[in-house]
Amino acid sequence: MRLISNKALRDFARKHSAAHGPLQGWRRIIEQGRFRNFAELKKAFNAVDKAGDYFVFDIAGNHYRLIAAIHFNTQILYVRAVMTHADYNHWRP
Repeated sequence: MRLISNKALRDFARKHSAAHGPLQGWRRIIEQGRFRNFAELKKAFNAVDKAGDYFVFDIAGNHYRLIAAIHFNTQILYVRAVMTHADYNHWRP
């Protein structure tokens, strides 16, 4: 799957250095995988949920949340936001 964009992950990790390793680990799994649907994504990432049109990944033991739009047909994932768990509590899809 193609990730758009790693810059969002790096920018977030500059502010939250503990997030760097877990985010880049998540990125490697996404980029090496081919997921045809939510069920296949859920097999690779047990901590992923659907919120409206977005997919919400728990990162680093639920310390961070990554919000993404995924187009399974084109194998493209767009990072919409990366935030702390506390910030996610105020986010609405």
